[in-house]
Amino acid sequence: MPFRVMTVCTGNICRSPMAEVVLRTRFESAGLGGLVVVDSTGISDEEHGNPIDPRAGTALVGRGYDVPRRVARQVRATDLPAHDLVLAMTSTHARALRRLARDTDAAGRVAMYRAFDPAALSLLDGGPEHLLDVDDPWYGGPEQFETCLDEIEAAVDGIVSHVRRAVVVL
Repeated sequence: MPFRVMTVCTGNICRSPMAEVVLRTRFESAGLGGLVVVDSTGISDEEHGNPIDPRAGTALVGRGYDVPRRVARQVRATDLPAHDLVLAMTSTHARALRRLARDTDAAGRVAMYRAFDPAALSLLDGGPEHLLDVDDPWYGGPEQFETCLDEIEAAVDGIVSHVRRAVVVL
């Protein structure tokens, strides 16, 4: 059975699908593609059925990523126990996911995406979880999508290492 990772943002058209694409690519290049499945969802249903935001797609393509055809979907309570690691893009998303969890095991699978970025961890230093939020590019231009992608890429090696250790244990 593969190790399942889910990224979660607000509408599932910007941050979480960008993270999904980056993670899937890195797991493949790390030789874990057959052992790890990555998908993404959103807390809200407002974008349900919509494709990835074109600005997110442009940022990804500009860095050499393939952008698959996909549609946004809202996270369900059943998604949490079905995934081994649920990566929230913001503390607001993490709180919503923990509330949605039906038990402490499912809630314990929720982590902040940037908690795997060594540079971002120094921001936390006992401070509030929101210091690890991935910036929302929605209201900005191309530069905000590049900043968002920078934050996503900065944490990906830590996530791959974490999952590699978990897969070896399985």
